[in-house]
Amino acid sequence: MPDSVELSTVDLRILRLLQNDARISNKDLAAEVGVAPSTCLDRVNRLRELGVIVGQRAEVDAAKLGRPLEALLFVQVRPHRRTLVDAFVEHLLALPEVRAVYHLTGPDDFLAHVATASATELQRLVLDELTARDEVARVHTNLVFQHWSGGPLLPPG
Repeated sequence: MPDSVELSTVDLRILRLLQNDARISNKDLAAEVGVAPSTCLDRVNRLRELGVIVGQRAEVDAAKLGRPLEALLFVQVRPHRRTLVDAFVEHLLALPEVRAVYHLTGPDDFLAHVATASATELQRLVLDELTARDEVARVHTNLVFQHWSGGPLLPPG
């Protein structure tokens, strides 16, 4: 499968609308982009088959789920080898506090976005689940005061 696919203006409009509201009905989506509902459904299915649309998610408020404290954990692992990287990522993704994990370049190897119930729980997470691991050389923690999401992701140009 190629890294990028060629998309029509209708495809791009569909993507923009679905990224703003993934619950929009096919009928309303078709009306918004000016095509028949059957055509719209075919285009959405094609976008899924091409791997452009990879899922639909419910966005939740971590605070309302009892996890009001969010943080970004910058983690350095040593040695930085595939076997350790894979096992470490698997460990992180199994933790209920972890919202996202990024593999980075630069002085830190990973960025983990976490949500915890309290500062005490954040400290437990860092000490018991991260720095207690042999491969973790360093953890730098930044608290998140507020965050915003960007707009729909579309191809350049």
